Amino acid sequence: MNTDLTPRKSKGGRRKGDPAAVRTAVIGVRVSITEYATLCERSAAMHMKPAQWLRTAALSRRLPSPPVAAINREQYVELARLASNLNQLTRLANEGRKVTVADALLARLLTETQRLRQALLGVEATDDDR
Repeated sequence: MNTDLTPRKSKGGRRKGDPAAVRTAVIGVRVSITEYATLCERSAAMHMKPAQWLRTAALSRRLPSPPVAAINREQYVELARLASNLNQLTRLANEGRKVTVADALLARLLTETQRLRQALLGVEATDDDR
């Protein structure tokens, strides 16, 4: 029995990393032979493994906007018709023809209709003239 008090030798190996950064979830993706070849080619060009390249590409790219809901599309079409009518009335007023609606009201209605159309499509209005 050895009773000397010298420290034990470490087992070696790699230190454990941050437990929060450990990747435990697996996503299985099936690709065709040509897709796999393209994937390998692109990842090799970036000096990455295919899985690393996919992860980086998927997490760093901006996804396209979600599709517009059917109800919004129907309302958008209806608003387009209304906007067209308002535009025709505004044009008549600008040509000097008799229109029974106030010009300021027509302009305000046209502006609000355009703003609503953009909101239905999920487009941010760049200028707010209120």
